[in-house]
Amino acid sequence: MSAFNSIMKLFLPKDRVFYSLFEEVSVTVVEMGQMLKKVVNEPSFEIREQLISQIEDLEHKNDDLTHKIFTELSRNFITPFDREDIHYLASSLDDIADYIFASAKKINFYRVDPMQGNFRKMAELIALGADNIKNAIFELRNMKNMRQITDALVRINSIENQADDEFDSAILNLFATETDAREIIKKREIFTVMEIATDKCEDAANVIESIIVKYA
Repeated sequence: MSAFNSIMKLFLPKDRVFYSLFEEVSVTVVEMGQMLKKVVNEPSFEIREQLISQIEDLEHKNDDLTHKIFTELSRNFITPFDREDIHYLASSLDDIADYIFASAKKINFYRVDPMQGNFRKMAELIALGADNIKNAIFELRNMKNMRQITDALVRINSIENQADDEFDSAILNLFATETDAREIIKKREIFTVMEIATDKCEDAANVIESIIVKYA
């Protein structure tokens, strides 16, 4: 019987590992989004440095998880959904993490004061986008609560649109109130990176939408 069980294990689905890895990645991205919110609400440069170091650690953790996904993809011919979708989703989540880290890092690198409305609002939108991505990914394992997935995807699209508007508002405000050209350049770059982070959330949402259209 034990020999039979060993043989049967060869035919059991090995795709469960992908769900676990994607869930772990999504949790890490949410943690990074929450840490970014702390960064833009922290007046102390030194404390921000500590927070940014923690974000960097999470980004490295995410890199390792993403590498595991790609390794499993190369090992397993059985996957829960299209190999292309697995690759795109892993890449999109990795991009979100990269741009969250870049946003936080540039704040202290350029020595700007992040405690203004536009930085805070952008960070809030990034964190909301990451949280909704996580909620959608956790529903992929069973695909029983389709309404929860689709609602999360709709919210992510709305968040991205809000981030576009916030970016435009931030740039208009920057040119209207900032007299130092160097500050304009530095802050504009940070706003741009933060806006791209929300774009990457929408990219991940688009992959999830593709998956549920095919398999739900």
